[in-house]
Amino acid sequence: MRRPLRLIRNTALVIVVAVAILAGVLLFNVIAHTSRQIQVAAVPRVQVDEQDAAARLGEAIRFQTISNFLNPDSGAEALRGLQAHIVKSFPAFHAAAKREIVATYSLLYTWEGSDPKAAPIALLAHQDVVPVSPGTAKDWQQRPFDGVVADGFIWGRGSWDDKGNLYSMLEAAEQMAKQGFRPKRTIYFAFGHDEEVGGTRGAKAIAALLASRGVRLEFVLDEGLLITDGIVKGLDRPAALIGVAEKGYATLVLTAHATPGHSSMPPRDTAIGMMSAALARLEDNRLPTQARGAVSEMFATLAPEMKGFNRVVLSNLWLFKPLLLREFEKTGPTEATIRTTTALTIFNAGDKDNVLPGNAAATVNFRLIPGDTQASVTDHVRRTIGNDRITIEPFAGNIDPPAVTATSSGPYRALNRTIREIFPDTVVAPGLMVAGTDSRHYTEISDNVLRFTPVRANADDLKRFHGTNERLSIEGYADMIRFYRRLIENTAGSFVIARSEATKQ
Repeated sequence: MRRPLRLIRNTALVIVVAVAILAGVLLFNVIAHTSRQIQVAAVPRVQVDEQDAAARLGEAIRFQTISNFLNPDSGAEALRGLQAHIVKSFPAFHAAAKREIVATYSLLYTWEGSDPKAAPIALLAHQDVVPVSPGTAKDWQQRPFDGVVADGFIWGRGSWDDKGNLYSMLEAAEQMAKQGFRPKRTIYFAFGHDEEVGGTRGAKAIAALLASRGVRLEFVLDEGLLITDGIVKGLDRPAALIGVAEKGYATLVLTAHATPGHSSMPPRDTAIGMMSAALARLEDNRLPTQARGAVSEMFATLAPEMKGFNRVVLSNLWLFKPLLLREFEKTGPTEATIRTTTALTIFNAGDKDNVLPGNAAATVNFRLIPGDTQASVTDHVRRTIGNDRITIEPFAGNIDPPAVTATSSGPYRALNRTIREIFPDTVVAPGLMVAGTDSRHYTEISDNVLRFTPVRANADDLKRFHGTNERLSIEGYADMIRFYRRLIENTAGSFVIARSEATKQ
């Protein structure tokens, strides 16, 4: 009897010791993960004529610059109207900078720096917008292209994406030009006209033009991740996420080939049947979830700022990573950060109810996390569907994930500092941009590509992105102007080199 009791006591003791050791390791990791937030003082708020700036953005929204991949000239009149409005609205900037039209509708401004040895920088935005979904215009509180300024907001398609960025950059530059500012390094303002359909005509042409001139950019800043408020669980402060990485884009067209015939004598394998089975297998066998690269660094940066159990989890991913990944799988927006997504977007087959079609085609869009490639995704599709009678063809605009920008780089640190100076209540962390931006076309001429939009957004605001009732708060728009002014001061001002050296010490 004594031996079983002794065994039970020893087993219990081992369990207690193991639990104590585990708790100690978890606690140690929580304590060891110290804050990565840089300590800087908030800068005084620069005076901005909010109502005049809001009115100009409202006027810009009225130009329906909707891009169309198949008909690139469809928005020509609107684009030219918008560009005339830009010239009229920002005379001091146009006197200081050189303006060029690229690829018929894109804009490239060159604000020459005083130091020819200093590598130039580029601030990106796009002129085009997405259309309003058919039948939903009636659901808008303000008509989507009226550019109404009311109730503390600038309403309309493009207010947020991306005319808000474009005009706030120009407002900041106009203000600085009026005050006699001249940048130390050259600043390019590059405004593509077809970002919403891939940027292959606009941004790609601008980047190629700069490359042909031997331009090598210190950094590129484009639209991107936001200042999210109340979205990151366990974080009681807004999170300003800087996109140091961007997903790749791979659209594959699958075509099932079968013998056409009469519906009264169907064969065992039909084109529609084979394609339906293939698509079902793709949805049931998605690519694996992963927390690596920019996403892993985001978790590590946010961990010390978390509260309660969330801090324990993020500080101990060696143990809790499976739990975290399962949690992220529960919603589309969070799942998109941890896996290459599979989206079935188009299905075409048949044209008569009693005729078996000879072909059935489907379009599947994948957004690739860094580490995956077009080739690896195509191999996954081929293995998963396992049917030689289905061919796989890529779209022309596909692109692998761009290189990841290091958070130790000078441009990342400068952007981090600027965010903390203008938005001192935020936690700054790197992140992965799940959508595509024009910045992907600039990776050949810069090692530092960053994606950040200085806009505060809560969960309700995110629904407005490419959706109904897109709007931008007047107060938030004024902060965007302040942000771009400060970023120019920090990266192209006369004291930028001294500050950079101080940061290294």
